[in-house]
Amino acid sequence: MRLSVRLASRYRVKKELLEQAVARVIKGHGLTGNVEVSVSLVDDKKMTQLNRKYMGKLGTTDVLSFPLDKEPGPDGVVRLGDVVVSFPEATRQANERGVGVDESLRFLTEHGVLHLLGVHHD
Repeated sequence: MRLSVRLASRYRVKKELLEQAVARVIKGHGLTGNVEVSVSLVDDKKMTQLNRKYMGKLGTTDVLSFPLDKEPGPDGVVRLGDVVVSFPEATRQANERGVGVDESLRFLTEHGVLHLLGVHHD
């Protein structure tokens, strides 16, 4: 498997941490071949806008996922989609759970990738 994680963030984060989180979920679900996932870390203002526009909900949230494809395109790449994580919410959750921000970002990124793969919760 060749994994490409595109990261967009104005926050200082370890890209390798997010790549490992994405890879863990993808490998755990048996995906093979070339896979691409986009991960964006945004502030609460941007997350609030996205949450309202795409989910019809007011306020911020921790993670949103925008699935694209589960099948390879003409170039052989599976473009799973986009995961958007609220960095401030990840920080708040880290403080509440008594873990580091890296751990919170890892958890939320994995959660978002699971949504890209069709795994949902109530």
